Amino acid sequence: MELKEIFSQNCLLFTKDQHLIENLWSEIEQKYSEKSRYYHNLEHLENMFSELDAVKDRLENYSFISFSVFYHDVIYDASSKSNEEKSAEFAKIRLEKLHVDSESVKKISEQIIATKTHQKSEDNDTNYLLDADLSILGKDLKTYMDYTKKIRKEYAIYPDIFYKPGRKNVLQYFLKLKNIFKTEYFHEKYEVRARANILFEIESL
Repeated sequence: MELKEIFSQNCLLFTKDQHLIENLWSEIEQKYSEKSRYYHNLEHLENMFSELDAVKDRLENYSFISFSVFYHDVIYDASSKSNEEKSAEFAKIRLEKLHVDSESVKKISEQIIATKTHQKSEDNDTNYLLDADLSILGKDLKTYMDYTKKIRKEYAIYPDIFYKPGRKNVLQYFLKLKNIFKTEYFHEKYEVRARANILFEIESL
């Protein structure tokens, strides 16, 4: 299923206003298609949905997690440290237009903000979202290295003297986590490979 269709079906659970749905989708498409996005783009969302499809029957609320996927990187500025908070606020305003109830909006906002630190959550759906978001780390080395090149392009405003230590800090943060992947499914699928990939990148920086 295409991203637009997933988004539209999700929205139809809350509104029948096709014009509103179309406008909200166009906004998402525009944001994720910005020229500065080499990795955090629509392809990233497609990959996340592909990963989540395999565990769909284990998710408590697929609708919420879908909105979280669509909005988790909607604001992405390589020089900002508050992208997740801004994305959550952006999502809140749009979800309210769809008449999503305040408790559900709060839950989706919390899921989006959780992608900032990738700490294990008490909410299992949030853990599946985090794991899908980081699934690229556990791919084969060629795919992983292609991802690192795209990330470097997104941070092109920084010269190597700043980028390399910053990137190393991020990678070491992941290595220090007890588990990079929080759910049993993703842990078994990607943990070992992800740690090997990260170590390889650290050595190559």
